[in-house]
Amino acid sequence: MTCLHLVHWLHVKCQAIWFFNRSLKTAGVTHSTLPDMNGVRDRLRAIVGASSNWSDHVQAMRERKSLQSLLASKQDDLPARKMKDSYIEVMLPLGSQPQLREKYLNVYNNVRFGRILEDLDSLGVLICYTHTKSEMRQTSPLSIVTALVDKIDLQKQIISPDCDIKFTGHVSWVGKTSLEVKMHMLQLHNGDYSPVLDATFVMVARDPENKGPAFINPLTPDGPEEENLFKQGELNKTRRVDFSTASLLKMAPTAEERQIVHDLFLHTLDTRTVSFRGRILPPNSMWMEDAKLKGLEICHPQQRNIFNRIFGGFLMRKAYELGWATACSFGGSRPYVVAVDDIMFQKPVEIGSLLFLSSQVCYTKKNYIQIRVHSEVSDPNTREHHTTNIFHFTFMSDQEVPQIVPQTYGESMLYLDGKRHFDAAIKSRNGRNGSL
Repeated sequence: MTCLHLVHWLHVKCQAIWFFNRSLKTAGVTHSTLPDMNGVRDRLRAIVGASSNWSDHVQAMRERKSLQSLLASKQDDLPARKMKDSYIEVMLPLGSQPQLREKYLNVYNNVRFGRILEDLDSLGVLICYTHTKSEMRQTSPLSIVTALVDKIDLQKQIISPDCDIKFTGHVSWVGKTSLEVKMHMLQLHNGDYSPVLDATFVMVARDPENKGPAFINPLTPDGPEEENLFKQGELNKTRRVDFSTASLLKMAPTAEERQIVHDLFLHTLDTRTVSFRGRILPPNSMWMEDAKLKGLEICHPQQRNIFNRIFGGFLMRKAYELGWATACSFGGSRPYVVAVDDIMFQKPVEIGSLLFLSSQVCYTKKNYIQIRVHSEVSDPNTREHHTTNIFHFTFMSDQEVPQIVPQTYGESMLYLDGKRHFDAAIKSRNGRNGSL
């Protein structure tokens, strides 16, 4: 790491610590008064007016329709908020309440990362409702849903199952109908909380029936540190737009990427036949076609969210677990997730749908495995299929893994897309130009 990158890294860390400490003083909370994740979900149901009984969901949604008149006609009608107004701390008391551990435990006696994804999703929504809350009423007319998991960077490979965990978070950027939320996860060790992961989610506000956009309270940065966070939110939005514009589904690969694909092709040619069709797998390699797994979920009411669609955190957990299994079977050893990025929630998943998950190793480098999970739903009655999500996970194995090799043009585009996500994840994680 160069001196310039070190200075930048220290500035970012000091900025986060400054906000964390200042918000603690402002909030005036103590460990004993912090809510847990069950409290988060109870609070969300109260804010939306959702019923905990599936049989009552139709009436509950009918009652929400009457909240339409409470929506603001323009953003200027809503009072501005500061970052500290949405700041929340939540406990996951795995150490002090051992009865919680089994839900979070995996076979390696560590915390299941898929469960953490579920908790982050719930917390992110509550943070947004805290930003938009009104002192005049408890029930919110807004339907706030997860639009995008921008990125999750992990500082630790293993999360202990017998030490308390603390989640903190706040709104860091606001548009007219969308919000960026930054969340941090820390775990108690030897009396101190040490960082485990940093997450950035993007949420959107919609009307009471979740059919159209709705205005939200603007955000006013308070001081230079918050202004920097807000500017970073603007940069994140621009980066996402640029990344989407350059998508391989819209534009041809760059000259450098075309060269990569051609080199892969030449490396697999059978020199004995000198034919475009003759392909030979290089040593320590695997065809992309042979590095995939599939899964199916029946979407039951038990997995519903407060708006009676399938909970986004549940979708992330199932996609992560399938991606982990793919990386495990491909690499031949236990993989560790190091980054999650660019999870788009394109379409809600209705109760009763059939959810098809397809996991694919799309890029490898040394002991890193880039996994892409595609999810689509099928209506059992109409048999129509729709893509709902694309998930991107970066895993690290204990040993060097085989090189993944595409054969078709479509697989080559998956390979390049995986490389783009891998490079972005490693650059974000290491604070340097993607080098390992």
